[in-house]
Amino acid sequence: MKRRHKAPIFHKFFGSPVFMLLILCVSAMFMFAFARNYIQDYNIKKEISALKNEVQALETKKLESLEILDYVMSDTFVEEKGRTELHLKKPGEKILVIQNTQKQQDIEIKDPLERQHLSKPARWWYYFTTHELPPS
Repeated sequence: MKRRHKAPIFHKFFGSPVFMLLILCVSAMFMFAFARNYIQDYNIKKEISALKNEVQALETKKLESLEILDYVMSDTFVEEKGRTELHLKKPGEKILVIQNTQKQQDIEIKDPLERQHLSKPARWWYYFTTHELPPS
């Protein structure tokens, strides 16, 4: 008599639809975790890149600020500001001051509308209707 070999229990379990469903669920969980970590890694790399660009911009701004500070601390800047804003002079220099001899009252630029001895409403009426004033 031949002996029939019954499949061991683990062969039945691994070949069953329940096992396939369990494998499918576990693999879906692994895929979901992988996708979530991939997206998180992508966002972190993007943020690192943005921060590197910001650091570079700030370093450039710092260098420009240091150059401005060096210029402001220099004797050239102090001398320039002293001459222009405080009206200082170096020892031995002579300053020439030119005053305006013509007074502001002497310079009168009159508008043609002001030359006429008309009231303001009359001047406006002539301006809008004829675009010129009546002869004086």
